[in-house]
Amino acid sequence: MTMIEIVNLSMRLTGGGEEVSILDDITLTIPAKQFVAIVGPSGSGKSTLLGLIAGLDAPSAGAIILDGLELGSLSEDELARMRLHTLGYVFQSFHLIPTLTALENVAVPLELAESPDVRSKAEALLHAVGLGERARHYPIQLSGGEQQRVAVARAFANRPPVLLADEPTGNLDTVTGRQVVELIIRLNRDHGSTLVLVTHDPILASHADRVVTLMDGRIASDELRMPDS
Repeated sequence: MTMIEIVNLSMRLTGGGEEVSILDDITLTIPAKQFVAIVGPSGSGKSTLLGLIAGLDAPSAGAIILDGLELGSLSEDELARMRLHTLGYVFQSFHLIPTLTALENVAVPLELAESPDVRSKAEALLHAVGLGERARHYPIQLSGGEQQRVAVARAFANRPPVLLADEPTGNLDTVTGRQVVELIIRLNRDHGSTLVLVTHDPILASHADRVVTLMDGRIASDELRMPDS
């Protein structure tokens, strides 16, 4: 089953009277439950591609089909519903709501989805990421690694079929980063999601089923591999 299909995708921006190509004719098919690492130097278009998959921006050309939905055909309200039910997103900078506790941050997508037993589900997720005792703490009271664990729990809250992670260890020290990576991989395997992860870290990428390398907005290589090989 195909979960993500990207067809002839291009992204161009205009600045200073000149057109700059960010992505150029990307075609990529990702089956359900595959773990794909997208790697490449800064400026190669990795994060732009992830944002387009999430429907956070519209491409200049081409199409993205996510779980059977062609994103370009969806209204803003439909895109919001798609992100709520189909996508989990882990950002490099956590993006927690500072005025909410850890528990309340995890509960937000559950409440938006009108899920039953919101509190018990949020508590279970915090326990799953090792933060059951930090439920009532606010983001400012948590370390960077703890904030990212809360963000991971929130991303998995509605058991999305697709999880996107943009440099999830970029703001963490090496040891904490490895712990967060192991957590994402474990939860992803438990939930059976399709995982697309952007990273500069070759060790993190070594866990993936597949490594796609971008260079200058194009696919330079696409390697199907055994994890940790």
